[in-house]
Amino acid sequence: MSPGFDDYRPPLRVEGGLRARSTRGAIGQSWWSRRFVEVLESFALGSRLTRGRAYARRGQVLRLDVSPGTVTAEVQGSRPRPYPVRIGLAAYPEKVWRRLESELAGQAFFSARLLAGDLPAELEELFADAGAPLFPAEIDELDQSCGCPDFAVPCKHLAATFYLLAEAFDADPFHLLHWRGRSRAELLDRLRTLRGAAADRGEPGADAVSVPDAGPDSTASTGVPVVGAARALAGLPAVEPDEELDRFWLAPVALPDRSPTLATGPELLLRQLGAPGAGIGGPGLAERLRRAYREFGNGGATNGAAASPR
Repeated sequence: MSPGFDDYRPPLRVEGGLRARSTRGAIGQSWWSRRFVEVLESFALGSRLTRGRAYARRGQVLRLDVSPGTVTAEVQGSRPRPYPVRIGLAAYPEKVWRRLESELAGQAFFSARLLAGDLPAELEELFADAGAPLFPAEIDELDQSCGCPDFAVPCKHLAATFYLLAEAFDADPFHLLHWRGRSRAELLDRLRTLRGAAADRGEPGADAVSVPDAGPDSTASTGVPVVGAARALAGLPAVEPDEELDRFWLAPVALPDRSPTLATGPELLLRQLGAPGAGIGGPGLAERLRRAYREFGNGGATNGAAASPR
């Protein structure tokens, strides 16, 4: 159906709509929201996206909900009743998500960033390699519908929803993963479970590292070298909790009889510096200083004249 005359009028103003935070220029701050907008704009949708961006900035989107495979919204146009909007994108099945979660849990970098609420840029490549790309590659992958009479797809109401969705990804990157079929809680719980199981098996990179009965030059059961405090404390007998307070101020290992010292010659500084310039005495100054330092290093100058460079 072609749009009627009413649809060329300005949209009705609304109060409390979802207004885009960006007032001009590009929408999207994080790499994942910018990437989503880039994908949309690569589909050559022309002025419809421009009009949708204006709608998003006016606050015409009244509601936006993200669920696995579906984004729904309500957008206020020029008619009294808001238009229902739906954007579908295939959610990946459980089997695919299990494989993705195994890949993510196997690399501490990804697990740490996700558990911190961030999406590393390398995540896009990991999903693509697993045959489950994060973003649509073709416009046909998006199932779009709007209750307005405009025959264009996407119409300005759909385009406004796209831009508000990009900003929703900015606010919470897990909306993108939820759209693809995995909520934040499900994904993070699964990663914690997989990481914990790996730690129990003593796999490298797992969250827990155990170093029972390790000697000074040993490595942990994960194959990671034991260093720092773990190296000093490895192999010490366990202390009962009741004895912890009594032992709090005791050193865990025997201290050396005297503080260690670094044996260096008195001329170390002169060897580190270059030869003095002619303006301050040249090589002769360095030699006089060297003799003075030797005298000081022997406990004091025996000859005041020799110890005092001129």
